Amino acid sequence: MTELSRRDAVQLMAGIPLLAAGLSPRTITRAVESARAAQAAAAPFTPAWFTAHEYQTVRLLADYIIPKDARSGSATDAGVPEFMDFILNDQKSMQTPMRGGLAWLDTECRERFNQSFLLASDAQRRQVLDDIAWPAKARPALSQGVSFFSDFRDLTASGFFSSKMGVEDLQYLGNTIVMEWNGCPPEALKKLGVNY
Repeated sequence: MTELSRRDAVQLMAGIPLLAAGLSPRTITRAVESARAAQAAAAPFTPAWFTAHEYQTVRLLADYIIPKDARSGSATDAGVPEFMDFILNDQKSMQTPMRGGLAWLDTECRERFNQSFLLASDAQRRQVLDDIAWPAKARPALSQGVSFFSDFRDLTASGFFSSKMGVEDLQYLGNTIVMEWNGCPPEALKKLGVNY
């Protein structure tokens, strides 16, 4: 067994939901490498598994889950849609739930707003997502959407936090030299209810 770098270890930890779903560490690593290569390529990415419409929906939905903020870019900036395309092209058991979930999302938007998720307004999209994002609060009639969104959120988080951008977003500072240790900051001790 080869030595694992800290970055590789953090990337694998980010893939825990995918490991729990039965994916191998090698598959996750290959997906990360594939997403990096796709982002580095001069040509626009062409998905191997998603249809063009699905891929646009995935890009939009992933950015609702992890939007750009002051610390890092969005899920799309980190290559999450490319990561997902690799995983789904490789994992046949995940394909039907993903394709069905994306179709469910469009159907729900059409029933509510007479347009697909892509064409719905930001407020309309958020309304649907708010209804499926909290499993304990969701109406039973939305169980398929809740299940899809939970899986999609796990895949988005795994893709983001296994990317270079996601690892940097964690601001992991382990194994750094501390020249002078002054103890835990007083405000942290107070918050923990500890003193020494």
